This record gives sequence, C-alpha cells and structure tokens, in this order.
Amino acid sequence: MASALFPRSGGRPAGRRLRKSGGRAAALLAAAVALTLTACSTGPAGSTAADAPSQPASTAFPVTIKHLFGETTIQEQPKRVVTVSWVNDDVAIALGVVPVGVPKNEWGGNDKGSTPWKDAALEKLGAGFGSAKAPVQFSEADGINFTEIAKLNPDVILGAYSGLTEENYKKLSEIAPVVAQPEIAYGTSWQDSTTIIGKALGKEAEAAKLVADTEATIKDKVSKYPQIAGKSFIYGNLEPDKSDGVNVYTANDNRPRFLTEIGMKLASVVEESSKGSKEFFIPWSAEKANELNSDIFVTWVPDAATTGSIKADPLLGQIPAIKSGALVADSNNTLTLSISASSPLSLPWSLDTFLPQLAGAADKVTAAAK
Repeated sequence: MASALFPRSGGRPAGRRLRKSGGRAAALLAAAVALTLTACSTGPAGSTAADAPSQPASTAFPVTIKHLFGETTIQEQPKRVVTVSWVNDDVAIALGVVPVGVPKNEWGGNDKGSTPWKDAALEKLGAGFGSAKAPVQFSEADGINFTEIAKLNPDVILGAYSGLTEENYKKLSEIAPVVAQPEIAYGTSWQDSTTIIGKALGKEAEAAKLVADTEATIKDKVSKYPQIAGKSFIYGNLEPDKSDGVNVYTANDNRPRFLTEIGMKLASVVEESSKGSKEFFIPWSAEKANELNSDIFVTWVPDAATTGSIKADPLLGQIPAIKSGALVADSNNTLTLSISASSPLSLPWSLDTFLPQLAGAADKVTAAAK
C-alpha cells in the first residue's frame, strides 16, 4: 500500500510522520455502543477448534462473499475467528464474537496493545486482555503475521477493512477462508465492514441493528453541534519540516467520509483533484498550500509544538483555514486512530472529544464571516 500517515501497525496511515508504513501500517473509533447483542465467544485463544464452545447454528451457511480478489465461500458458521489490520476485530467483538487472535494496536493503543473501546467491549464479553478467554495478540509491525495466524488454526480470517495484496490473500487462504476488502485498500466504510463481517459470521440481522444503532448514536451527538453542518473541510496531514509535507485524504478514506456523513462538505479542491482516484490520499505540494481552500482543516500532530510550527510555516501557514484560525490539530493518537480506523465501537467513543473541536473551529468560521 502506498502509505501516507500512520506508523507500522495493522493497516493504514494517520499522520504523515508515520508515513513509510507501506501496506503494513494503517492509518490512520467502547465506551460507546451498548452491546445489546448476544455474546458468543469463539473460545480460549489456546484451544483447538474442537474445544471451542458451541453456539447456536446459523441457517445462513454456506455463505459466499465477493471481494477484490474474487469470492470466498464459508461453509459453516466460524468458531475460530482471526482478524488482520484494524476495524475487523472491533466489528467482530461488537457483534458478540471474541476472536481467537487479533493484531496489537501498536500505534494509538494503550499498554495492553489495545484501545479503550475494545477493552470495554471485551470486558463485557468476559474476555478482557489478561483473562483466559482473551484473544491472542500478534504483531503486524512487519506486515501480515502469517506464522502466528497459522498457529491459531482459524476457521476464517477477517480483512474486510484492510490493504491485503493478492499475494497476502493467497498466502492467508492456505490457512483458512479469507474475507478481503471489497475494493479499495483501507477504503471500506465501517458500515460495509460491519455488514460484510456480519454475513461472514452468520450475524446479518445483528450487523444491521449494530449499524442502525451506531448511526443513531452519532446523529444524536452531532445534533448538539448545529454549527458544523454545511462547513467545508479538508482532512490531511501536514509536516512543516518536509518540503513535500502535505497529504490530503480523498473521499475514499474513512476520515472525510465520516465528516461528510455528519453534514460537512468535502472541499471542492479535493473533490476535483481526486476525481477517479482509487487512493485514499493524494500528495499535495507545499508550494500550493494556499490553494487548499476550505472552512476547516483537520489534521493530526505529534505534539502542540508542531501545531505552532504549522501556523508559522511560510507555506503551510497560507492554508486559508489555518490563516482564519479554523485548524483542528489533535495530538491524541488514540483519538486520531478512533476516527481514522472507524468502527461501531470507536466512533461513539470519539465523539464527545472530537465534535467539540470541530464545533470550535466552525464557530471561528462563523465569527470571521460577520
């Protein structure tokens, strides 16, 4: 994967300093969504498939799922689930399924290699990290961890949100049926990821309810900040110490997609410059930073000092939203991850922090227009 923001760790970018992550690192939201679904564990991580506790058999199987590399047929409801990249584990857990193996959150994660929303959801299922039923964690710092995945003897490998290459897919398929991304690398919406994974796990009805409930939660929280509606935005990455220090996310990426879904408008300069693109970001020359016209500019920074450097930079400081004071620059890696690798667990967790930041920037836009 051509990268542009996150460090190595499961999928995709989040900040360009995190840039040389290739397909290995993603960039780069449970104290959020109440899990009203029936919990169903896939069994202790060290157990064999025969040891995994039984669950009510779904009549949905076999199911066939189409994806970028063809289609995958899952003959029976999976009992031993392994996930790759980000998001996929969140979705499975939100559906009440505890995977036997998941990647560590090596960027934006906590000292457990996890996230607050995932920890909360696993605790509700009696499978918090450190307990007997917890998933095994493996590193993806050097790419897909084929060795550790094979050791877990999975029935299915979930990668609906991922940047799997055809080579990755073929190699993983030698271990178990693989659910790959439907089209664009790291471009699967959280709604589509949830729907696809729900089908793969025999939980289509639960997945539909999860999507509806999560969207309702988001709508309710967003309604408290009406000033956000209609504001144009650019979500990108800025590095004042790089001559080519700008990346701008396209409509293929979950970050702009989320802002659009809450009523904001992707800036026309991004729409026009990325027409027909299959990438989730486009590089932008710092010399043309003044052309990045939008009401609000959203980015990630490693620390507050970098925000000051961006504003003071002779090129980046010419971005209209930065000149007007409508820059949203957050240095909380976990919050950045929660939006970048958005899921039914992470998004509700993020909103009480992220929405006020957007609203503050929107207020400055309104004040400047008076």
